[in-house]
Amino acid sequence: MSILYEINEETLQDLINLSVGLFNPLKGFVNRDDYYSIINNYSLSNGNLWTIPITFDVDEETYEKSKTAKNLHLTYNKKVVAQIEISDWFEVNSQKDAIKIFRTNDLKHPGVSKEVSRNKFRLAGEPEIIDKSILLNALKPTETKEIFKNNGWKTIVGFQTRNPVHKAHEHLQRIGLEVCDALFINPLVGWKKAGDFSEEAVTESYKSMIENYYPKDRVHFDVLKTPMRYAGPREAIFHALIRKNLGCTHFIIGRDHAGVGNYYGKYEAHELVKTLKKKFNFGIELLLLGGPYYCTKCKQIVTEHSCGHNGSYIKEISGTTIRKIISSGKNPETEIMRPEILATLNNLKSEIFIRE
Repeated sequence: MSILYEINEETLQDLINLSVGLFNPLKGFVNRDDYYSIINNYSLSNGNLWTIPITFDVDEETYEKSKTAKNLHLTYNKKVVAQIEISDWFEVNSQKDAIKIFRTNDLKHPGVSKEVSRNKFRLAGEPEIIDKSILLNALKPTETKEIFKNNGWKTIVGFQTRNPVHKAHEHLQRIGLEVCDALFINPLVGWKKAGDFSEEAVTESYKSMIENYYPKDRVHFDVLKTPMRYAGPREAIFHALIRKNLGCTHFIIGRDHAGVGNYYGKYEAHELVKTLKKKFNFGIELLLLGGPYYCTKCKQIVTEHSCGHNGSYIKEISGTTIRKIISSGKNPETEIMRPEILATLNNLKSEIFIRE
C-alpha cells in the first residue's frame, strides 16, 4: 500500500536539491542517527561534515500509516512528483534542538519560529523523482561545473547573499576576483523572513552590477533555491558545502554570515570554521574576511584590518542598514550603494520587500 502526501514548496525544493546533488553527501532526508549526529557533532553518523539537518516532516496520521505502508508518494499541487521508500521514523523536540542548531530557542528568531511551526514527526528516506519536469530549472552541480570548465576557470570563489549588492559586498567580491579566476554570485532566493528583500530586487540589482561594473568573462550568476535558515555559523558552513558541490574552489564568509538580529557574534562563523577545520576536511578554501564599512577619514571602503579609525568615522554597511534606509523612504548614500543599483530597485514594478 502506498500513501499520497501533499508537500509544500520548501519540501519540493529539498527534494530537488537532494536529487541533483546540491546537498551531497546527503542522498535523502536524514534519519534519526544522522539528525542527532548533525546537531551534536556537525557531521553525519559516518563522520562526514554536515551542519544543517535536512528533514521531512509529516502529520501524525501520515506518520503512523507510513510505518505499515513504508512507501510514500509525494504530491505537489495534487500531482505526484516523487516517492520515498521510508527507512526511518522519529520524533524531534524542535524547541530543545533549536538551542544547538540556532544557538537560541527564542521564537522571535525567524529560523526558530519556522522550525518550531513544523510537525514533530519526521520520516527518512531517499527520494525518487517521478515528474522529471520539476528538475528542468533546477540549479545543478553538473551544469555549473561544465560552465566553469568550458570557461577555463580553475579557481572559482562563491558568494552567498540574500540582499541587493551594496558597496561592502562589492568590496568582498572584488577581493574574490583578485584571488580566483572567477566569481560565482549565487544569491539565495528561497523562503526568507518578512522584511527581507524580494527575489526580483536581489537578482535585478546584480544583473545591473554585472552589466555596469564587473568583467563579464569572469563572473557567473545564478540563484540558489533553498530556505534561509538564519542559523549563523552552522549555515555559513552549510552554504560553503553547497558551493563546493557546485564546483567552487573557494567561498567567502564575512561578518555575521547568515545572521539575524543580535543572535550571533560578529565573527562567530569564522571561529566555528577554525574549530571544525581541526577535525574535518572541508574540501573548499574558505576566505574568512573582515566586515567592510565606509570610513569618512580614509574616504573609501575598508575593514578593521586595513583602517586605523573608529567611532564617528565609521559608516556601517549591511543588508539591515540598506533595508532600514530604503523602507524609511530615503536613499542610501553613494558611499554605501551605487546609484545604478538604487535606480534599479526604484524602477521595479513589484514590491522590493517580502511582506507577511
